[in-house]
Amino acid sequence: MKETIHPEYMRARVTCACGNTFETRATKRDIRIEICSNCHPFFTGKQKLVDTERRVERFRQKYERYEQQAAERKAAAAKAPKPK
Repeated sequence: MKETIHPEYMRARVTCACGNTFETRATKRDIRIEICSNCHPFFTGKQKLVDTERRVERFRQKYERYEQQAAERKAAAAKAPKPK
């Protein structure tokens, strides 16, 4: 290995958004992450949606409107007289 071209490899403190911290080795001293093994749904068994661009919220709003329209159509069909 050449001496001058590799970055320094040092102890690093990793901090998660949930508050968990641990130490590892890396080329940066402080690393901030959004999800770690303490808060990841695969390890915890709990579903947690990380929605930074509000896509999930927009989908839910669109789906609520669809459900409301379907309920209104069903109610209107129930009130309409049935042909004999």
